[in-house]
Amino acid sequence: MRKADLVAMISEKTGVPKVDVLVSLEMFFKEVKGTLAEGENVYIRGFGSFVIKRRAKKIGRHIKKNVAIEIPEHYIPSFKPAKVFVEQVKNKVTQMPEGEEE
Repeated sequence: MRKADLVAMISEKTGVPKVDVLVSLEMFFKEVKGTLAEGENVYIRGFGSFVIKRRAKKIGRHIKKNVAIEIPEHYIPSFKPAKVFVEQVKNKVTQMPEGEEE
């Protein structure tokens, strides 16, 4: 499912015009990204948490030049689904859709 499909589905189910749903969805994404960029996590009860994870400094390898490089400590965004969400997916999904791999 793409963002356009999600907007169309929400619009159809709620009766809210697609443009308003799109604006709301875009603002949600913007606020989550902005909050994470400020170093705060976002918790949505029953859905999950958008959290910041710390990646420690490590030594990597530049494949083309075959030299070791230092990858500095950095932070990445991550999503952790709520237990309710995980259980719902686990109990309803019987197989992956065709063409999709893990």
